[in-house]
Amino acid sequence: MLKSKKARVFLATVSLSLTLVQTAYAGTYKVVAGDSLYKIGNLFNTTASTIMKYNNLKDTYIYPGQVLYVPSDTYTVKAGDSLYLIAKKYGISLYSLRKANNKWDDYIYPGQVLNIPGSTPTTGSSYVSDNGNSVYQEPSRGSVYRGVITYSLSDLDLLARLITAEADGEPYEAKVGVGAVVINRVKDYRFPNTISDVIYEKTDGYYQFTPVENGWINKPASEEAKKAAYDALHGSDPTHGALFYFDDSATNSWLWSQPIAARIGRMVFTYLK
Repeated sequence: MLKSKKARVFLATVSLSLTLVQTAYAGTYKVVAGDSLYKIGNLFNTTASTIMKYNNLKDTYIYPGQVLYVPSDTYTVKAGDSLYLIAKKYGISLYSLRKANNKWDDYIYPGQVLNIPGSTPTTGSSYVSDNGNSVYQEPSRGSVYRGVITYSLSDLDLLARLITAEADGEPYEAKVGVGAVVINRVKDYRFPNTISDVIYEKTDGYYQFTPVENGWINKPASEEAKKAAYDALHGSDPTHGALFYFDDSATNSWLWSQPIAARIGRMVFTYLK
Protein backbone atom coordinates (compact mmCIF):
# COMPACT_ATOMS: atom_id res chain seq x y z
CA MET A 1 0.00 0.00 0.00
CA LEU A 2 0.94 3.63 -0.21
CA LYS A 3 2.27 5.63 2.67
CA SER A 4 2.24 9.38 3.25
CA LYS A 5 3.81 11.73 5.79
CA LYS A 6 0.80 11.06 7.98
CA ALA A 7 0.19 7.39 7.29
CA ARG A 8 1.96 4.07 6.81
CA VAL A 9 -0.13 1.33 5.26
CA PHE A 10 1.48 -2.08 4.79
CA LEU A 11 0.80 -4.44 1.86
CA ALA A 12 2.82 -7.03 -0.09
CA THR A 13 4.52 -7.07 -3.61
CA VAL A 14 6.31 -9.51 -5.95
CA SER A 15 9.24 -9.16 -8.93
CA LEU A 16 9.16 -10.18 -12.56
CA SER A 17 11.44 -11.23 -15.39
CA LEU A 18 10.06 -10.00 -18.69
CA THR A 19 11.59 -11.69 -21.69
CA LEU A 20 10.65 -9.17 -24.38
CA VAL A 21 12.46 -8.19 -27.53
CA GLN A 22 13.02 -4.52 -28.32
CA THR A 23 9.89 -4.08 -30.45
CA ALA A 24 7.16 -1.46 -30.55
CA TYR A 25 4.19 -3.70 -29.78
CA ALA A 26 0.91 -1.94 -29.12
CA GLY A 27 -1.49 -4.47 -27.66
CA THR A 28 -1.75 -7.58 -25.51
CA TYR A 29 -3.82 -10.70 -26.16
CA LYS A 30 -4.74 -13.46 -23.72
CA VAL A 31 -4.61 -16.93 -25.29
CA VAL A 32 -7.78 -19.06 -25.08
CA ALA A 33 -8.39 -22.75 -25.76
CA GLY A 34 -8.21 -23.53 -29.49
CA ASP A 35 -5.88 -20.65 -30.31
CA SER A 36 -2.74 -21.00 -32.41
CA LEU A 37 -0.16 -18.44 -33.45
CA TYR A 38 -1.51 -18.76 -36.99
CA LYS A 39 -5.07 -17.89 -35.90
CA ILE A 40 -3.91 -15.02 -33.71
CA GLY A 41 -1.76 -13.72 -36.55
CA ASN A 42 -4.74 -13.71 -38.90
CA LEU A 43 -6.82 -11.84 -36.33
CA PHE A 44 -4.21 -9.10 -35.93
CA ASN A 45 -3.13 -8.96 -39.59
CA THR A 46 0.34 -10.30 -38.87
CA THR A 47 2.24 -13.58 -38.96
CA ALA A 48 3.04 -16.30 -36.46
CA SER A 49 6.76 -15.57 -36.82
CA THR A 50 6.20 -11.89 -35.98
CA ILE A 51 4.31 -12.80 -32.81
CA MET A 52 7.09 -15.23 -31.88
CA LYS A 53 9.62 -12.42 -32.30
CA TYR A 54 7.56 -9.95 -30.22
CA ASN A 55 7.37 -12.45 -27.36
CA ASN A 56 10.80 -14.07 -27.67
CA LEU A 57 9.18 -17.48 -28.28
CA LYS A 58 11.46 -20.34 -29.29
CA ASP A 59 8.66 -22.47 -30.79
CA THR A 60 4.96 -22.23 -31.67
CA TYR A 61 3.71 -23.71 -28.38
CA ILE A 62 1.23 -21.45 -26.57
CA TYR A 63 -1.22 -22.20 -23.75
CA PRO A 64 -4.57 -20.83 -22.48
CA GLY A 65 -4.11 -17.86 -20.18
CA GLN A 66 -0.75 -16.87 -21.69
CA VAL A 67 -0.47 -13.14 -22.43
CA LEU A 68 1.10 -12.28 -25.78
CA TYR A 69 2.21 -8.91 -27.11
CA VAL A 70 0.73 -8.27 -30.56
CA PRO A 71 1.10 -5.52 -33.20
CA SER A 72 -2.22 -3.74 -33.03
CA ASP A 73 -3.73 -0.30 -32.68
CA THR A 74 -5.49 0.20 -29.35
CA TYR A 75 -8.49 2.29 -28.40
CA THR A 76 -9.21 3.85 -25.00
CA VAL A 77 -12.91 3.61 -24.14
CA LYS A 78 -14.75 6.90 -23.60
CA ALA A 79 -18.07 7.67 -21.91
CA GLY A 80 -20.95 6.70 -24.18
CA ASP A 81 -18.98 4.07 -26.10
CA SER A 82 -20.22 0.56 -26.83
CA LEU A 83 -18.50 -2.38 -28.48
CA TYR A 84 -20.85 -2.01 -31.45
CA LEU A 85 -19.99 1.69 -31.92
CA ILE A 86 -16.24 1.04 -31.59
CA ALA A 87 -16.40 -1.76 -34.16
CA LYS A 88 -18.38 0.52 -36.50
CA LYS A 89 -15.88 3.35 -36.00
CA TYR A 90 -13.00 1.15 -37.17
CA GLY A 91 -14.94 -0.71 -39.87
CA ILE A 92 -14.44 -4.12 -38.27
CA SER A 93 -16.88 -6.82 -37.21
CA LEU A 94 -18.20 -6.91 -33.67
CA TYR A 95 -17.10 -10.55 -33.46
CA SER A 96 -13.48 -9.74 -34.33
CA LEU A 97 -13.42 -6.93 -31.76
CA ARG A 98 -14.76 -9.33 -29.12
CA LYS A 99 -12.28 -12.03 -30.14
CA ALA A 100 -9.29 -9.66 -30.08
CA ASN A 101 -10.12 -8.72 -26.49
CA ASN A 102 -11.65 -11.98 -25.21
CA LYS A 103 -14.65 -9.80 -24.48
CA TRP A 104 -17.92 -11.72 -24.71
CA ASP A 105 -20.14 -9.54 -22.54
CA ASP A 106 -21.09 -5.92 -23.27
CA TYR A 107 -19.60 -4.24 -20.18
CA ILE A 108 -16.87 -1.71 -20.93
CA TYR A 109 -15.77 1.29 -18.88
CA PRO A 110 -14.12 4.65 -19.63
CA GLY A 111 -10.35 4.31 -19.61
CA GLN A 112 -10.39 0.62 -20.62
CA VAL A 113 -7.92 -0.16 -23.43
CA LEU A 114 -9.14 -2.40 -26.27
CA ASN A 115 -7.19 -4.01 -29.10
CA ILE A 116 -8.34 -3.11 -32.61
CA PRO A 117 -7.88 -6.26 -34.73
CA GLY A 118 -6.77 -6.20 -38.34
CA SER A 119 -4.70 -3.05 -37.82
CA THR A 120 -1.05 -2.29 -37.33
CA PRO A 121 0.22 0.03 -34.60
CA THR A 122 0.58 3.66 -35.53
CA THR A 123 3.72 5.45 -34.43
CA GLY A 124 4.66 9.10 -34.39
CA SER A 125 7.70 10.79 -35.83
CA SER A 126 9.49 10.31 -32.50
CA TYR A 127 9.99 6.64 -33.33
CA VAL A 128 13.14 5.63 -35.19
CA SER A 129 14.61 2.41 -36.51
CA ASP A 130 16.82 0.39 -34.20
CA ASN A 131 18.15 -2.76 -35.88
CA GLY A 132 14.91 -3.11 -37.81
CA ASN A 133 12.65 -2.50 -34.82
CA SER A 134 10.68 0.69 -34.21
CA VAL A 135 11.46 2.18 -30.82
CA TYR A 136 11.83 5.67 -29.42
CA GLN A 137 15.33 6.81 -28.57
CA GLU A 138 15.85 8.88 -25.46
CA PRO A 139 19.56 9.59 -24.82
CA SER A 140 19.44 9.16 -21.05
CA ARG A 141 17.42 5.90 -21.11
CA GLY A 142 18.10 4.22 -24.44
CA SER A 143 15.11 2.51 -26.08
CA VAL A 144 11.79 3.56 -24.60
CA TYR A 145 8.14 3.21 -25.58
CA ARG A 146 5.30 5.66 -25.92
CA GLY A 147 2.26 5.37 -23.68
CA VAL A 148 0.63 8.10 -21.60
CA ILE A 149 4.21 8.54 -20.42
CA THR A 150 7.40 7.21 -21.99
CA TYR A 151 8.68 4.03 -20.36
CA SER A 152 11.38 1.39 -20.72
CA LEU A 153 11.01 -2.36 -20.42
CA SER A 154 12.54 -2.13 -16.96
CA ASP A 155 9.82 0.37 -15.99
CA LEU A 156 7.16 -2.06 -17.21
CA ASP A 157 8.88 -4.84 -15.27
CA LEU A 158 8.99 -2.84 -12.03
CA LEU A 159 5.38 -1.67 -12.31
CA ALA A 160 4.15 -5.23 -12.92
CA ARG A 161 5.99 -6.44 -9.83
CA LEU A 162 4.36 -3.78 -7.70
CA ILE A 163 0.91 -4.62 -9.09
CA THR A 164 1.37 -8.31 -8.27
CA ALA A 165 2.15 -7.57 -4.66
CA GLU A 166 -0.38 -4.87 -4.06
CA ALA A 167 -3.39 -6.36 -5.86
CA ASP A 168 -2.88 -10.12 -6.12
CA GLY A 169 -6.30 -11.75 -5.78
CA GLU A 170 -8.12 -8.51 -6.58
CA PRO A 171 -10.18 -7.88 -9.77
CA TYR A 172 -8.27 -7.04 -12.94
CA GLU A 173 -9.58 -3.46 -12.79
CA ALA A 174 -7.97 -3.03 -9.36
CA LYS A 175 -4.63 -4.23 -10.74
CA VAL A 176 -4.83 -1.65 -13.52
CA GLY A 177 -5.76 0.89 -10.85
CA VAL A 178 -2.56 0.26 -8.91
CA GLY A 179 -0.54 0.89 -12.06
CA ALA A 180 -2.58 3.98 -12.85
CA VAL A 181 -1.89 5.47 -9.40
CA VAL A 182 1.85 5.19 -10.00
CA ILE A 183 1.50 6.81 -13.42
CA ASN A 184 -0.74 9.55 -12.01
CA ARG A 185 1.99 10.31 -9.49
CA VAL A 186 4.61 10.48 -12.24
CA LYS A 187 2.46 13.10 -13.99
CA ASP A 188 1.75 15.08 -10.78
CA TYR A 189 4.23 17.84 -9.86
CA ARG A 190 4.07 16.86 -6.17
CA PHE A 191 5.74 13.50 -6.82
CA PRO A 192 8.88 12.26 -8.64
CA ASN A 193 8.66 12.18 -12.43
CA THR A 194 9.71 8.60 -13.22
CA ILE A 195 8.14 5.22 -12.41
CA SER A 196 11.24 4.04 -10.58
CA ASP A 197 11.54 7.22 -8.50
CA VAL A 198 7.85 7.10 -7.56
CA ILE A 199 7.99 3.46 -6.46
CA TYR A 200 11.25 3.86 -4.53
CA GLU A 201 10.37 7.24 -3.00
CA LYS A 202 10.99 7.75 0.72
CA THR A 203 9.02 10.20 2.88
CA ASP A 204 10.28 10.98 6.37
CA GLY A 205 12.60 7.98 6.09
CA TYR A 206 9.87 5.53 5.09
CA TYR A 207 9.26 3.99 1.67
CA GLN A 208 5.96 4.95 0.08
CA PHE A 209 5.33 1.34 -0.97
CA THR A 210 5.71 -1.43 1.60
CA PRO A 211 6.87 -4.07 -0.96
CA VAL A 212 10.01 -2.00 -1.50
CA GLU A 213 10.61 -1.95 2.26
CA ASN A 214 10.05 -5.66 2.83
CA GLY A 215 11.81 -6.84 -0.35
CA TRP A 216 8.80 -8.37 -2.07
CA ILE A 217 9.40 -5.99 -4.97
CA ASN A 218 12.07 -8.48 -6.06
CA LYS A 219 9.67 -11.40 -6.58
CA PRO A 220 8.15 -12.41 -9.96
CA ALA A 221 5.00 -10.79 -11.30
CA SER A 222 1.95 -12.61 -12.62
CA GLU A 223 0.98 -12.66 -16.29
CA GLU A 224 -2.14 -10.67 -15.44
CA ALA A 225 -0.04 -8.03 -13.68
CA LYS A 226 2.12 -7.63 -16.78
CA LYS A 227 -0.98 -6.97 -18.88
CA ALA A 228 -2.40 -4.61 -16.25
CA ALA A 229 0.85 -2.64 -16.18
CA TYR A 230 0.81 -2.35 -19.95
CA ASP A 231 -2.83 -1.23 -20.01
CA ALA A 232 -2.17 1.41 -17.34
CA LEU A 233 0.85 2.68 -19.26
CA HIS A 234 -1.33 3.03 -22.34
CA GLY A 235 -4.06 5.11 -20.75
CA SER A 236 -6.41 2.83 -18.80
CA ASP A 237 -7.30 4.42 -15.46
CA PRO A 238 -10.37 3.02 -13.66
CA THR A 239 -9.44 5.20 -10.64
CA HIS A 240 -10.14 8.46 -12.52
CA GLY A 241 -6.87 10.07 -11.45
CA ALA A 242 -6.31 8.72 -7.93
CA LEU A 243 -2.98 9.25 -6.17
CA PHE A 244 -3.39 6.81 -3.24
CA TYR A 245 -4.88 3.39 -2.60
CA PHE A 246 -5.35 1.10 0.40
CA ASP A 247 -7.17 -2.02 1.53
CA ASP A 248 -10.67 -1.45 2.91
CA SER A 249 -9.58 -3.05 6.20
CA ALA A 250 -7.29 -0.08 6.90
CA THR A 251 -8.13 1.81 10.09
CA ASN A 252 -6.00 4.91 9.50
CA SER A 253 -8.28 7.92 9.76
CA TRP A 254 -6.07 10.11 7.55
CA LEU A 255 -6.40 7.69 4.64
CA TRP A 256 -10.17 7.53 4.97
CA SER A 257 -10.34 11.34 5.18
CA GLN A 258 -9.09 11.73 1.61
CA PRO A 259 -11.67 12.08 -1.22
CA ILE A 260 -12.55 8.62 -2.58
CA ALA A 261 -12.11 8.27 -6.34
CA ALA A 262 -13.12 4.61 -6.73
CA ARG A 263 -13.65 1.35 -4.85
CA ILE A 264 -12.73 -1.81 -6.73
CA GLY A 265 -12.86 -5.16 -4.98
CA ARG A 266 -11.40 -4.53 -1.53
CA MET A 267 -9.23 -1.65 -2.72
CA VAL A 268 -10.02 1.99 -2.10
CA PHE A 269 -8.52 4.63 -4.40
CA THR A 270 -8.35 8.26 -3.26
CA TYR A 271 -7.31 11.72 -4.37
CA LEU A 272 -5.11 13.95 -2.22
CA LYS A 273 -6.72 16.93 -0.49
